Amino acid sequence: MWKGGSNPSSKNTVPLPLSAEYLKAGKRGTISQDFTQSSQAEMLVPQEQDDHLSAASRLLQQGVKQQQSGELPAAMKSLQESLAIFQAIGDCQRQAQVLSYLALTVYTLGDYQSAISYSEQCLSLTKQTKDFSVQMQVLSHLGNAYRHLGNYNQAIESLQQCLKIAQHLQDRRSEVAALNNLGLVYKALGDLTQAIELKQQSLEIVRELQDHWGEEQVLKNLGNAWYALGDYAKAIAYYEQCVKIARSLNNHRSAIQVLKNVGNACYALGDYAKAIMYYDERLQLAKKIKDKRSEENSLCSLGVACEALGDYTKAISYYEEHLALARGLKDHRSEEQALASLRVVCYALGDYAKAMGYQ
Repeated sequence: MWKGGSNPSSKNTVPLPLSAEYLKAGKRGTISQDFTQSSQAEMLVPQEQDDHLSAASRLLQQGVKQQQSGELPAAMKSLQESLAIFQAIGDCQRQAQVLSYLALTVYTLGDYQSAISYSEQCLSLTKQTKDFSVQMQVLSHLGNAYRHLGNYNQAIESLQQCLKIAQHLQDRRSEVAALNNLGLVYKALGDLTQAIELKQQSLEIVRELQDHWGEEQVLKNLGNAWYALGDYAKAIAYYEQCVKIARSLNNHRSAIQVLKNVGNACYALGDYAKAIMYYDERLQLAKKIKDKRSEENSLCSLGVACEALGDYTKAISYYEEHLALARGLKDHRSEEQALASLRVVCYALGDYAKAMGYQ
């Protein structure tokens, strides 16, 4: 296996789905290196006219398309059939490609042990073929699978090798993915300082690449890391930049998530008026895209922030709207929460009769 490249000693990043062009977002923020469509066509279409090789290549292409469109069981079937043919004709290079996609597919399905098994088979073949692109890809799958299983030392080892190859190949986009996936491991270990350092490295790269989708995700995760460290002011600064980019990209889902985070950070600092501003912005966006759950959650947050400001009348208004929405959604737990909040505010106002009406 290639050993060169700079030493990526140690630092890391956290959840972020980067550009769809080159990175495929996995569960819980994992980023999976993948071949681009153009390189697929170049690699997978055989030059030989051999019927078996052609059939295997078609199955591989079909499996890749199925995997990318989320048809995972169908992708597994196509890829396994493709692998069997490539094994029969002894094509090690394409066997490695198929095994890498199989590793990604079972990883996405949550079968991390199988992802490790396919990845290790793939790595043994890439040692023969010296295909560093596939090796880099499968090391990413391997590290991510180890992380989910709590094997953090092996996860770090695999992802650092992945990062070294990305740097050696001067593949900046894969370097971002490796940095971020390493960061997930350090976050899981509770080493937020390391995670933040890697996120900062990622931020520099995505800005250099002018990748606004990637930048948005890195900013979000930097905000999350600073929030976890209790530095709410820094968290707010990153979240605000993130929201601005998310809005420019019309990425409403991400904006809704980050507006909640920035509102919570303002609340934690005691800046209730600013928290209300962000919660309300989130509420309006949730209404715009008809996201009832986020709307419900925003109304609850607004009520709590108004209570903190001592504006009980407004708090009651938000809680009543929350109650009506919860009943419309037949969400009994949320309904109970709204009723409890209304009772508390009415008691605070001394309106015991109204409080009894919310029993």
